[in-house]
Amino acid sequence: MISQSKLKSVDFYRKIPRDLTEASLSGAGLSIIAALSIMFLFGMELSNYLSVTASTSVIVDKSSDGDFLRIDFNISFPALSCEFASVDVSDVLGTNRLNITKTVRKFSIDRDLKAIGSEFHSGPAHDINHGDDIAEEYSEGSIPLTSHNFDRVSHMYPIVVVNFYAPWCPWCTRLKPSWEKAAKIIRERYNPEIDGRIILAKVDCTEEGDLCRRNHIQGYPSIRIFRKGSDLREDHGHHEHETYYGDRDTESLVKTMETLVSQIFVEKGNTTDAVKAPLTGGCRMEGFVRVKKVPGNLIISARSGVHSFDASQMNMSHFISHLSFGRKISTQVMSDVKRMIPYIGLSHDRLNGRSFINHRDAGANVTIEHYLQIVKTEVLTRNLVKLVEEYEYTAHSSLMQNLEIPVAKFHFELSPMQVLITENSKSFSHFITNICAIIGGVFTVAGILDSILHNTIRLMKKVELGKNF
Repeated sequence: MISQSKLKSVDFYRKIPRDLTEASLSGAGLSIIAALSIMFLFGMELSNYLSVTASTSVIVDKSSDGDFLRIDFNISFPALSCEFASVDVSDVLGTNRLNITKTVRKFSIDRDLKAIGSEFHSGPAHDINHGDDIAEEYSEGSIPLTSHNFDRVSHMYPIVVVNFYAPWCPWCTRLKPSWEKAAKIIRERYNPEIDGRIILAKVDCTEEGDLCRRNHIQGYPSIRIFRKGSDLREDHGHHEHETYYGDRDTESLVKTMETLVSQIFVEKGNTTDAVKAPLTGGCRMEGFVRVKKVPGNLIISARSGVHSFDASQMNMSHFISHLSFGRKISTQVMSDVKRMIPYIGLSHDRLNGRSFINHRDAGANVTIEHYLQIVKTEVLTRNLVKLVEEYEYTAHSSLMQNLEIPVAKFHFELSPMQVLITENSKSFSHFITNICAIIGGVFTVAGILDSILHNTIRLMKKVELGKNF
């Protein structure tokens, strides 16, 4: 058995009898300072232990969200009519999807980019029949309109159907014989001087450019139906009329005109191939598309299979309200993540709120291109649970002139690498070690300072006593 005396010999903390100790004011002050220091450092260490840090690494993209990427957008075009606005997608693998409508909505907008009316729906899509009439066989039956007589004629007759055309347009050339023959037949059945319920007219947009722009004509031919008393909106001053999307042969045109005349006196459902035309020349397009994760393009342009466009008159200026890639992230989740990683999400919607305007200084036929480089970012918790998966991008934009119809093009390219952000937690043993170091260090330094201060005070007292004697 080991005796108690031998055990006491290994005591590192030998006790001094209380009678041999002496309390001092300097020691009390240092003790208070030491206690406060320990409390402050303990709080700092506890806060550091409870806080979450993150480490960032770059690895090869190991996406688990499939082979397709979602693109959400909300873009306003002040000078592009919803009547012809089209969203197209293409990529380097040969994918070419035109005029996507299933996941895209269109709204006519005013000059302040505010929506006017409900969602715009295009007319039924089908092959247009132009008939087999020959232009030389029929004299002109429609009356030509200009900026000088347009308002007077449109308010003179209950119904005025106007063909806005351009002589160089092949579709206008095909329409001309059927249009003139139908106009002649309608004039004979409804004599403008006797009956006067309907009249067919035409406007040459190469000669009457201002008149066509005032009526927001962007494609040729455009057949518009003006109804007396309902073609002017007092609140905005925009013409409210209809666009005819039906067949363009003589029989179909005459049948449509007969239906329009019958609706003057008999209120019934609209049985013509006409829909409300845009109230203004602007359009807001919102929705989403899915694209393959390869370099590709999101293109917004004017498109029609039975109209021609004057490239010099097209203006693809636009305002981007929203453009992002990947799944939508709730505001609450993003806010929580930003508390831990302040820099995340700064480039998630880099183009939001930016406008790209062609003031015609760059000339006509201007395409606005955006070059987007996309990088995927994942945030993992300390338990390797995926917290956030987002796509951030850089953007470079430019204006370019070409000979084709101007478009707004978003060229996107995904990086083969991804950024991985992982939460780092501190071990409890490390926390305890630091607490012990704080306590021991403060007491040691305080003890040394107390010893120095106490001996200095004693020495000063001895010196003072020596001077007195």
